[in-house]
Amino acid sequence: MIDHFGINCADMEAAAAFYDKVLGVLGHRRIMDFGVAIGYGTEGPDFWISTFEGIGPNREVHVAFRAADEDAVRAFHAAAMELGAESLHEPRLWPEYHAGYFGAFVRDPDGNNVEAVFHGAAPA
Repeated sequence: MIDHFGINCADMEAAAAFYDKVLGVLGHRRIMDFGVAIGYGTEGPDFWISTFEGIGPNREVHVAFRAADEDAVRAFHAAAMELGAESLHEPRLWPEYHAGYFGAFVRDPDGNNVEAVFHGAAPA
């Protein structure tokens, strides 16, 4: 995962449903839930979504989540598509980043660029 990263969300219910599912397929879960802030991770809360009154327009944020393998990247992308997310880039190798970089990019309910990445894939 990452140590820790947070974003603000205009619709906590939609954001929580999105992250519950797409992070679940990567083996992560809700660790803490304060209603206006939810922390996700595997052992501790590494990634947070939150909201506040009068949040206003949200700016795009990019965050990449580690995946265990290429199948997990594909499952992340499929889960996001099931929820109606926009696909920015379908799962594939990205040799321009480094040999074996396998990732997929989607837009979450608040317009953020969210990625799942596996670094151990063999070059094609």
